[in-house]
Amino acid sequence: MTQEERKQRREQETRNAATVLIGISCIVAAVVLGIVLLLAVFLKKDDKKPVNSDTEATIATETETEDLETETPEPVIDSQTQQAIAVVSEMTLEQKVAQMFIITPDALTGVNGATVTGNTSKNAYEKYPVGGLIYMSKNLTGPDQTKDMLSKMEAFAKEKTGLPLFIGVDEESGALNRIASNRAFGVTALSKASEIGATGDASKAYELGSTIGNYLYDLGFNMDFAPVADVLTNSENTFLKDRSFGSDSGNVSNMVLSMLQGLEENNIYGVVKHFPGHGSTKADSHDGLATCEKTLEEMQEEELVPFQNAINNGADFIMVGHITVPNITGSTLPSSMSEYMIKEVLRKQMGFEGVVITDAMNMKAITNHYDSAEAAITAINAGADIILMPADFKAAYEGVVEAVKTGTISEETINSAVVRIVKAKQEM
Repeated sequence: MTQEERKQRREQETRNAATVLIGISCIVAAVVLGIVLLLAVFLKKDDKKPVNSDTEATIATETETEDLETETPEPVIDSQTQQAIAVVSEMTLEQKVAQMFIITPDALTGVNGATVTGNTSKNAYEKYPVGGLIYMSKNLTGPDQTKDMLSKMEAFAKEKTGLPLFIGVDEESGALNRIASNRAFGVTALSKASEIGATGDASKAYELGSTIGNYLYDLGFNMDFAPVADVLTNSENTFLKDRSFGSDSGNVSNMVLSMLQGLEENNIYGVVKHFPGHGSTKADSHDGLATCEKTLEEMQEEELVPFQNAINNGADFIMVGHITVPNITGSTLPSSMSEYMIKEVLRKQMGFEGVVITDAMNMKAITNHYDSAEAAITAINAGADIILMPADFKAAYEGVVEAVKTGTISEETINSAVVRIVKAKQEM
């Protein structure tokens, strides 16, 4: 072997040795890295192990609670709701239940056609501090009488409860008015809702709401049981014919929102009615059961549209009618007493967070089938916050109080309703 060949051989051996050394180094590094990773995993698991079996369940529970809290944080309660909760926490059961009724001054005092507020009204309110009063035509004889009656009643309420009183009236349009229909008030005749709706001009509905709101506020009212949001889809429906803005859900929606705006700009709460929609029925719930045969999907396309838009635009009050919807609920229970229609459809699906008021509970759709206490209890358990005009107020009131004491109605249900009521009153 020549000297040159020996030199080449040594260089080849050197390269081979370097290659082997590099390979061994890589293997060693990989092994070390693997050991480090295994130790890290082991130590991490070891950290989670309980010190002993006695603490295992506690640590596991704490870990699960922490995970749950991370996934479902506590809801933030706004300051207005906190204030309302504080007010309600200081009220007795009887006071809370009383707040859930709006009745006539006649039902409060026992005087038929009450037109003054005096000691009889004050004494009655001391015993039954109801959440509100609704006045009929027979209670309203003229501007001065009305202002005096309402201002004194409001003063009694604030003195007794520290809260304002809902003082309401039915003042819709040319078809149903307690004030404008009485010449003594000097109100210019109002156009019918059907006539306003036919123009397609929502500004006219705003003018209607503004006009009504202006004179109601001047008289001392703060609530109007209007606007009517029913879409008139049944040509045989005669009792709502002039009270509805029409048969087109989009047009009715615009009219309702505009009228609400006019009312609210004059410090009058509007009550959107009659959920889920009376327009497809033929019967009048004043006379008996009124039935809508539509499915929920069909009502979502027409009847529910104005209500959904009102909710989306911040409506504070919605009145639930005595309308049976058997193809939605599977029963003949009126919507005003239906948990599915109030809690599932109105609250959950449509997102309404305001105050739910029943239609007048002295209508035959209710009284032909239920006594006053039974109707009120069922409606409250279904999700109604305010019972309007039960046929027998005292029986309804006492029935609800007793139902809470026996557990038929949970006090949590009462508290939730009254918090919504008090919150609305605080915003007034």
